[in-house]
Amino acid sequence: MVERRGAVAPTITSQDHVVIDVTSLDAAVEEVAAHAHQWAMTTPLERAALLARVVADTFSVAEEWNAAGCAAKGYDPQSPEGGEELFSGVGTFVRMAQAFRRSMLDLASKGRPQYPGPVHHKPGQRIAVQVVPATLFDKILYGGVTAEVWMEPGVSEDDVKATQAEAYRSPERHEGVSLVLGAGNVASLGPRDVLSKLFAEGKVVVLKANPVNDYLVPYWSRAMAALTEAGFLRVVSGGAQVGSYLIAHERVTDVHVTGSDKTHDAIVFGVGAEGERRKAQNDPLVTKPVSCELGNVSPVVIVPGQWSKKELEYQAKHVATMIANNAGFNCLTPRVIVTHAGWAQRAEFFEALEAVLSSLPTRRAYYPGAEARRDTFLAAHNSVDILGDASADHVPWTLIRDVDPAKHDDIAFNVEAFCALTAETALDATSPADFVRKATDFCNDVVWGTLSMTLIADTRTLRDPETGAAIEEAIANLRYGSIGVNLWHALSFALASTVWGAYPGHTITDIQSGSGFVGNAYLFARPQKSVVRGPFVAKPSPAWFSTNQNAAVVMRKLLAFEAGPSFAKLPGLLLAAIKS
Repeated sequence: MVERRGAVAPTITSQDHVVIDVTSLDAAVEEVAAHAHQWAMTTPLERAALLARVVADTFSVAEEWNAAGCAAKGYDPQSPEGGEELFSGVGTFVRMAQAFRRSMLDLASKGRPQYPGPVHHKPGQRIAVQVVPATLFDKILYGGVTAEVWMEPGVSEDDVKATQAEAYRSPERHEGVSLVLGAGNVASLGPRDVLSKLFAEGKVVVLKANPVNDYLVPYWSRAMAALTEAGFLRVVSGGAQVGSYLIAHERVTDVHVTGSDKTHDAIVFGVGAEGERRKAQNDPLVTKPVSCELGNVSPVVIVPGQWSKKELEYQAKHVATMIANNAGFNCLTPRVIVTHAGWAQRAEFFEALEAVLSSLPTRRAYYPGAEARRDTFLAAHNSVDILGDASADHVPWTLIRDVDPAKHDDIAFNVEAFCALTAETALDATSPADFVRKATDFCNDVVWGTLSMTLIADTRTLRDPETGAAIEEAIANLRYGSIGVNLWHALSFALASTVWGAYPGHTITDIQSGSGFVGNAYLFARPQKSVVRGPFVAKPSPAWFSTNQNAAVVMRKLLAFEAGPSFAKLPGLLLAAIKS
């Protein structure tokens, strides 16, 4: 950590001999701090107007923003990968801004955000509030997709309504300066975290870009100009030394970081032997609140069933997309596929999965350290399938096969492989229902992290009285912040009206996937997790599938629709989706 020194000189040289321009950093913090009370007093209607401009400004810069992201990652903006980058990098930010804008309008007119419902009672004295579909447009564009936010045990619907939008009930009590330490993988992450801090928590923000995507700062600045011009946001650049300086700044009241558990521990306890000692003794260096989203060994559990050839092919494309998206540099990339050892179609599924992966172009390993991480996993396993060609800066798709589920200390179950690598393991079970129960225990007790997971089961299996009941029980019992059912859990991240973060309960000395939620556009006070569901086979196939050759066209039309929803835009968007 860089120690603050009272009245500072224009620059400080850190212990790593990096010169830090503290004058500009102090100015950024002081500027937003001076506007903290003004932000607290800004009405929901005024905030909605700011968000409307953010949406318009983001849409105006979207193509340039996307071109920069594609250039950094080696994509053609008109390719399927370019379409993926457009919506994950820009579109999900626009969707979140629109979701918060609608909540601001509800606050102004009705006193609280109006979630669509219905509300369902769930095991463990919990309720689940359905948040998608919220509009007729959702029903048309995301056919068959639903999303719920589950509340903590004991929270009633009356409690939900009474505690929504707490930062707006006594805004002066929520004043503060949040430091957002942006992630380096997905272009929308830092800006999305800014929206959560401003509009869900009521804080003004300093956003520090990760050096990996520092090139995006000019586009972020244009997209969020309404917030910076008003003094509620400042965006700065720099490495770990800048982050350390800002974390220690006396005007910064709380910190949010997206990264790894190692990043969290370095921030909270320090590094090296002294950091290890502090962690062991629960003696943090940083005592201000630190919320964080820190990754996961995300599992995908496949419930055995009798699948048709088309169903196998669809789910192979589904899982391959989860692996290929963003070249595997996602905290929500599947890291272990869990199957029933006795599933008659297990070999057929993996053959189909590998065929899809082999057909996809490999991608640039743009995130630092990818090859070294992959080599560590390969050194620990003998049965490895390497798929696709790799040029000098690409890493092939890699599937580690037949990991022993009894080897609980295997790196595949305990370390997030932040690259294009996934493992698979098979559990013995006496029946599909028994498999579901064992897979639930395996994911909860063996697989590291609590951020997100997906469960895949065909419609016939879901309707089976015994197995269907076991699946619903598993959804209730799985300790993950987001769960997908026949739908990649990434949709919980993308929808914005859901909550995104680790399952609650981690301590700072065992932080795993982190603490706190982002998103949460309905401003719930005590969420526990999100559950998103989709059809076993969607028709047409989703535009976000990596195999969708029309993805760039569909995603541009979807972005235009999210920026300005209208019935006039639906025919062209739906026609493009059907052609996918």
